[in-house]
Amino acid sequence: LEPLASAPLLPRLSTAMAQAAPAPNPLALAGERQTGQEVRTQNVTAALSVANVVKSSLGPIGLDKMLVDDLGEVTVTNDGATILNQLEVEHPAARVLVQLSEMQDKEVGDGTTSVVILAAELLKRANELVKNSIHPTSVMSGYRLAMKESIKYIKDQLMIKTDKLGREVAFQIARTTLSSKIFGRESDFFANIAVDAMAMVKSTSEDTGKTIYPVKAVSIIKQHGGSAKDSKLINGYVLFGGRAAQGMPRVVKNPKIALLDIDLRKTKMAMGVQVVVTDPKKLEEIRQREADITKERIDLLIAAGANVILTTKGIDDMALKYFVEANAIALRRVKKEDLRRIAKLTGGTLMITLADMDGNESFDASMLGTADEVSEERIADDDHLIIKGGKTQRCCSVLLRGANMHMLDEVDRSLHDALCAVKRALESASIVPGGGCVESALSIYLEDFATTLGSREQLAIAEFAEALLVIPKQLAVNAAQDATDIVAMLRANHHAAQTDSAKNELRRYGLDCVSGKIQNNLNAGIVEPALSKVKMIQFATEAAITVLRIDDMIKLHPEEPQQ
Repeated sequence: LEPLASAPLLPRLSTAMAQAAPAPNPLALAGERQTGQEVRTQNVTAALSVANVVKSSLGPIGLDKMLVDDLGEVTVTNDGATILNQLEVEHPAARVLVQLSEMQDKEVGDGTTSVVILAAELLKRANELVKNSIHPTSVMSGYRLAMKESIKYIKDQLMIKTDKLGREVAFQIARTTLSSKIFGRESDFFANIAVDAMAMVKSTSEDTGKTIYPVKAVSIIKQHGGSAKDSKLINGYVLFGGRAAQGMPRVVKNPKIALLDIDLRKTKMAMGVQVVVTDPKKLEEIRQREADITKERIDLLIAAGANVILTTKGIDDMALKYFVEANAIALRRVKKEDLRRIAKLTGGTLMITLADMDGNESFDASMLGTADEVSEERIADDDHLIIKGGKTQRCCSVLLRGANMHMLDEVDRSLHDALCAVKRALESASIVPGGGCVESALSIYLEDFATTLGSREQLAIAEFAEALLVIPKQLAVNAAQDATDIVAMLRANHHAAQTDSAKNELRRYGLDCVSGKIQNNLNAGIVEPALSKVKMIQFATEAAITVLRIDDMIKLHPEEPQQ
């Protein structure tokens, strides 16, 4: 490994090659080709630049990003996945990281920032190893081995199984997730909302008998005005918009709900239909028939027993009259996604048309959904329709209040993260301490593990161990603490915990970002779902390996249009 000895040979070799290949492009391609180290360095630089964007938003004292898109829409957010989604990333390797954070968002819902930072750090270190003439394949196999060992170690040593997660643990998880968001100070208040919402929609899956917590069943409504503290949890599904007419009842008990995607306005003839009328009296009959078609449709609904009618299209005044007479609530211009959720909730069917097989129109009572009560309430200056107690699935809504829409959007995203984190923790019933604890413990463990291997992977695993420390470092930096000191203290504690069985409880020690002290994070209630950490390590390693395998990039020039 004496690079100096071979240095004089290089210029001679390259000149020989230059003479041999007069064509600048040996691949007869309409494009450019880059290979080897050049591509790797480029990919790593691109990945790092993406990670640097989200780096400062990690942790409870992370800062927010303000993104302005091409239309001038402003998004202020702290959520890694949202930030990266808004960036239009050109570079293909950097795009891997953006998809990575989306995947973490889908799978776990939280930890989107840390997964990107970890992946970029792994790449950076792998690139250094490759520069020191270690083959990328050995680096990759080392990383894979390290990933397997880490996950095994988390499951054996760090994971705390909680058979029946009490409300307290769920609350701590929600609070930990929310502490890094825009309303870090009120995280207790929103954590309570998140836990209560999840408790309300808890249901048991009929096939497997497992308890499931569908995040989708919690609908979030945003109303600006008031302060964040005025947000509340409402039992039932809330629809924006009041009754279509004032004569309708305000409350219907045990409603039968018809869900339509049909226009209940006066039927007009289709475009391009021409009718030649010889007798002027017939014109009046045509008009009358147009009005009657709609009336017949409404009679079908009411005859089937429907007393709450929700449609995505319009209902005109003539049609409203019939609903008022039948003492039913009708609501027009409902969003289609709302109707789908209500269909799931009440066991109804969303009807796109009333036509049946025989060519006539009919409406079967089995299509109706049922609930305990539908009522109209005035929430924050607007009328809303609330559907309480569905037949098939419980449902609840969170009404968010806040000073402006940016704030509300951000609260909405944060709450979604919290709901996902609570769901994951409750479904897998296992948690790990937060605050850089897992990463520090794994780092020490992997360093010891690396020294037991006599193969090349040793170096890659040691680098993997180093890379994991990027998370506690970044947490400390964002909290305006001295990262070097803090990480050193964390590592000393975890080393003691792993070597001396008497100090076993030190392995739960992590960083408290607010005070900058090291503490037992399990007791302090800074916990995360174990699934979040396991997935984070898996996804970050996979992404790093994906980018690392690339050693050749061919970029084709766009074809020039023929004249």
